[in-house]
Amino acid sequence: MDPLRRQLTDPQVERLLKAVERLLAFDREVPGQVMATLLYIAAHENCHKQALEEDLKFTTASASRNTDKLSRLHRLGKPGFDLIIKEADPSNKRRQQLRLTKKGQRLIAQIKEDLYGNKTPDVSGQATTEVNDQEL
Repeated sequence: MDPLRRQLTDPQVERLLKAVERLLAFDREVPGQVMATLLYIAAHENCHKQALEEDLKFTTASASRNTDKLSRLHRLGKPGFDLIIKEADPSNKRRQQLRLTKKGQRLIAQIKEDLYGNKTPDVSGQATTEVNDQEL
């Protein structure tokens, strides 16, 4: 019998797959746009929803659906993932600010661990310094 091939050829891509699998644990059919939305918010804490729409080239409707799915309550009162908080910007009530919940922060910390191990990336993306587990 011919064995299945599973030889690891790129450990960096395998770590990325593990990170994506963490997101898929919430919903095996979670769209890529929802994943991109979460990662954008994690990278731009307290960003405006309009900035997310412009930078990721989402329509207002798709950005709303994506952020609803990541919030505590999804549309029609269905439970969401509870990974982000949407709230009115104090300086402009028509704008929404987006930030991670504690649960979202823990997930992003796990994803970073999957990708970088005990090292944190510097601004250039190179893993450099050890992370103290107590900080996470």
